Amino acid sequence: MKFVCTQKDLSTHLSFVSRAVPSRPTHPVLANIFIHADLSAQRVTLVGFDLSLGIKTSFSAQVLQEGRITIPAKLLTDIVVRLPDGDLTLELVEDTISLTSIYGQYEVRGMSADEFPELPIIQQGEVMQLPIAGLLSGLQGSLYAASTDETKQILTGVHLVTESDALEFAATDGHRLSVVVPMLTDGESVTTDHPRHSLDVTIPAKTLRELERMLASQQEVSTVDVWSEPGQVIFEWGDQRLTSRLLEGSFPNYRQLLPRQFSRQMTAERRLFTAALERIAVIADRKNNIVKLTLDPVNQVVVLQVDAQEVGSGRESLPAQISGEPLDVAFNVKYLLDGLKSFSTTEVQLQLNTATSPVILNPLGGTKMTYLVMPVQIRS
Repeated sequence: MKFVCTQKDLSTHLSFVSRAVPSRPTHPVLANIFIHADLSAQRVTLVGFDLSLGIKTSFSAQVLQEGRITIPAKLLTDIVVRLPDGDLTLELVEDTISLTSIYGQYEVRGMSADEFPELPIIQQGEVMQLPIAGLLSGLQGSLYAASTDETKQILTGVHLVTESDALEFAATDGHRLSVVVPMLTDGESVTTDHPRHSLDVTIPAKTLRELERMLASQQEVSTVDVWSEPGQVIFEWGDQRLTSRLLEGSFPNYRQLLPRQFSRQMTAERRLFTAALERIAVIADRKNNIVKLTLDPVNQVVVLQVDAQEVGSGRESLPAQISGEPLDVAFNVKYLLDGLKSFSTTEVQLQLNTATSPVILNPLGGTKMTYLVMPVQIRS
């Protein structure tokens, strides 16, 4: 194998596939990146795979000799990112890669490509096309709400549903729930090669964070091809492919958790509300992360208060449009901030009934998002 490429191309694509290389591989070859130089196509393909998440990408290069090898991912990446701009020559001699730049040469020992597991292939799944803008909007509004507790594995994913030409994302960790239905602009739609084909799957949040990261830098295409079958999903666009296992089990019936009627409502300026919470969180973080909100409909203000014994206290008052009876209600301040920061609108609406029942936050205008947070019981 021998090929010539730019340092920028190799570094960029190594950074993509390195995200799928496990930090603690179950087999030595999984710590490596698979490299294939294709003479006829004049392209180089890179693959990283941890047996759950797989990332494949390719780029144009001057391929002089075809070949395949796997090279330690971290070592190769650490060398390439530090090399100067310009052309690099990679040549395989037996099981060692020789990497030459204008300043010198490095040699890295690899392992046979025959030991590297193949990425899954979906044989019978039908392809769907999803708009990248809609995917990004849904992921940005839901990923933060997924659980990090591996004992609740189904909750460590985001539930993705496509129905009647729309996308819906849902994520919950048991204390909060985010449901996002991205607005699809004119020219954007969910398309499929079969009228009854749709998605109803739970995808690991880790996979979707990598998908979000890769799509955010994508400018050449506007849609992603998606295939799915029991246990597996594949996203493909341009020269890149991401494969992932699906989470097993039934995702909670989240729609029935959303209250339909409310006795109290508050509307506030989102940035003012967020900034006040961030300031008061400085003290809340030192204790138990709890902030108390007092809704005052008479004076049309909401009072934010935190009292952390042996640390200090904080209190702020903000203007708000409030309807219903006065109420004291407490929250984990991090949960409130996560939701508010995922909104992009000028105003936010908070709807609730009692101090212990689910509270709904919505951005007024923009993407249709519903963020449910469970209050914290206030103890005197």
